[in-house]
Amino acid sequence: MEYDYLPYNKKLKDKARELRNNMTAAEKKLWYEYLKNHKYIFLRQKPINNYIVDFYCSELKLIIEIDGETHIAEEDRKYDKERTKVLEGYGLEVLRFWNDDILNGIEAVGEIIEGEMRKIKFPLIKSNPPSPLYQGGEKGNKKN
Repeated sequence: MEYDYLPYNKKLKDKARELRNNMTAAEKKLWYEYLKNHKYIFLRQKPINNYIVDFYCSELKLIIEIDGETHIAEEDRKYDKERTKVLEGYGLEVLRFWNDDILNGIEAVGEIIEGEMRKIKFPLIKSNPPSPLYQGGEKGNKKN
């Protein structure tokens, strides 16, 4: 199902602003070294429904999430999976990366993001094989 709009939760506005002003090291690296001046416009800490996503590109309907230690526990992974399901229900693609992947391999992360962008913009064109960081099944780099 595809939506023409995304539900905006005004109650999350202040929290989103706080998160933008206090980005993690991985968020800063991805933002300043890759997304800030990208040809597609990305927003930081965008409220969608009852969530705040790390990075969002409306033109591509693409969300990029960065996971750290708070996403390791089984209950946190279940929450992330449900959250991803809800966001995908709005016709959005969700890519997830671990902090370490960004801090230690921004180039490979960029390749994965670019590959996903090509698939979104040109769905009939086969993209390059996935980066070694891509671990199948779910989009983005997901450690088991």
